[in-house]
Amino acid sequence: MLVANTKIPAFISVRSKSSRLPRKCFLPFGNVTVIEHIILRALHYGLDPVICTTEDQSDDEIIELAIKNDVKFFRGPTENKLLRWSLCCKHFGFSSFHSVDADDPFFDGDEVFRSYRLLKSGYDMVSPSPSSSDGGATVGYSLTADIVDKATIGTSASLDTEMMWSYIERVKGLKKTILSDPENYIIKNRMTLDYYEDYVLLESVRLIAGNFATRKQIYKVLDNNKDLCKINSFRSEEWSENQKIKSLDI
Repeated sequence: MLVANTKIPAFISVRSKSSRLPRKCFLPFGNVTVIEHIILRALHYGLDPVICTTEDQSDDEIIELAIKNDVKFFRGPTENKLLRWSLCCKHFGFSSFHSVDADDPFFDGDEVFRSYRLLKSGYDMVSPSPSSSDGGATVGYSLTADIVDKATIGTSASLDTEMMWSYIERVKGLKKTILSDPENYIIKNRMTLDYYEDYVLLESVRLIAGNFATRKQIYKVLDNNKDLCKINSFRSEEWSENQKIKSLDI
């Protein structure tokens, strides 16, 4: 059970370096950058945003934005995201958290709360809903600090754990589940920021619905503007193939 007035730690994992869309977290999104938008959206939903970035000098600019927006931040290993999360939990004393991907500017706070409540019912990990994992990008992972810590045992700081669920699922005794899709207004379009076409779509949705648009409002924008979805639809297959390749490399 969630304690009243307890804010969910929202770990915003972000790096300056990105290959497909360089410096995408600094792209303009209204009057702010994409990463600032993520921070403000987390605050809008009553979450406790924590910028979780790397020790690489290229990410100094991200820290500056965290300080500017008066939110917590932590710097950890560049490659090993799991270890970064584990150390962040220890640093702030968090027993659990929700991962908010900086690639998902329209994550749904209501889905985050639903995921976190499920975690607190006795799970170690709650994976995103099927529609979110398929590109809807509405919710991330809810995780206990303990399971993340166990998943890092025997790993080095230089190990690439971007596909972090593969490592967590190796932990013996893991109690995991998948968040069910919401009852209505299920977003099935590609809403994650990896390519320039994604940015065009996301910025178009923002211009129509606003920075703090709800899942219902976003669904209606996409439903009423079918041509918008064609902007980046061809990228979905490429993205899916990249994910498969990364998984095979582990």
